[in-house]
Amino acid sequence: MFKTRLLSGIVLVVLVLGVLYLGGYVTAGAMLLLSLGGVFELLRIYKLHKTPIGIVTYIATIIYYGLLIFDKNQFVMPLIIVLVLTILGIYVATYPRFTDKDAMAAVLSFMYVTVMLSYMYLIRDLAHGGALVVMVFVCSWVNDTCAYCVGVTMGKHKMTPKLSPKKSVEGLVGGIVGSAAFGALYGMFFNKQVMTLENAPIIFAIIGAVGAVVAVIGDLAASAIKRNNDIKDYGKLIPGHGGIMDRFDSIIFTAPIIYYGFIYMI
Repeated sequence: MFKTRLLSGIVLVVLVLGVLYLGGYVTAGAMLLLSLGGVFELLRIYKLHKTPIGIVTYIATIIYYGLLIFDKNQFVMPLIIVLVLTILGIYVATYPRFTDKDAMAAVLSFMYVTVMLSYMYLIRDLAHGGALVVMVFVCSWVNDTCAYCVGVTMGKHKMTPKLSPKKSVEGLVGGIVGSAAFGALYGMFFNKQVMTLENAPIIFAIIGAVGAVVAVIGDLAASAIKRNNDIKDYGKLIPGHGGIMDRFDSIIFTAPIIYYGFIYMI
C-alpha cells in the first residue's frame, strides 16, 4: 500500500508540475478536468451526479473555464446567477424529486470546486505565474509535511479530536511556521532569480503563513463532509490517495488566498 501510494504520489507531482510549467491552455484544460472530476465526486455523495441538476453543474463548469480562457470575466457573475436560477428552476419543475438541500449541494459544488480550483490557472496566468504558483504547494504540501513532523514528535494537544484525532495544535503551529519559513526562503530566491521585489521574503512569508491556515481548514472541511456522509474516500482515481477531492482538498482552499495575496501585496 505504501509503495503504491508513493509511486502514484510521485507520478501525480510530476504531472502537476508539468501542467503548470506549460501554462496557458494546458493548465486551463487540466484544471477544467480536475474541476469536473471534483464536482462529480462531490455530487456523487448526494446522488446528484447523474441528474439534471448535476448535468447543469457540469455544463456551467465548462462554460466558466471558457470565460476565463477567453478573458470574459465580466460574464462570470451572470453565469453564476443563471446557474442558481436554473438549478432552482429544475428543483421547482420536478418537485418533489429534489430537495432544497440538493439545490444547495449543487451550487456549493460549483463554488467550492470549480471556482476555487480555477485560481490555480489564474495564478499561473499572472506575470511570473510559473514561479508564484509554487507557493500553493508550499502552503499545502510543505505545510502538511511540517505539521506531520512536529505533530508526531511534539504533539500533545488535540486540535479537533472528533473530526481529525491525529491533528494537534503543535502540528498546526509547526505547519504555519514551516510554511512561513519556506515562503521567506522562496521569496529570497524569487527576488534574485525571477523579479526584484522589495520585501519579497516578508511578503512570501506572510502569504505562506496565511495560506497554511487556510490549507488546514480545507483539509478539515473535506474530512468533515466525508464523515457526515460515512465515506472513506471521495473516489479511487489516484491509487493509494483516493479521489481528486482527497488529494486537492487543501489546494482548493489555498489557491484563491495565494492569488489575492499576490494581487494585493505585489
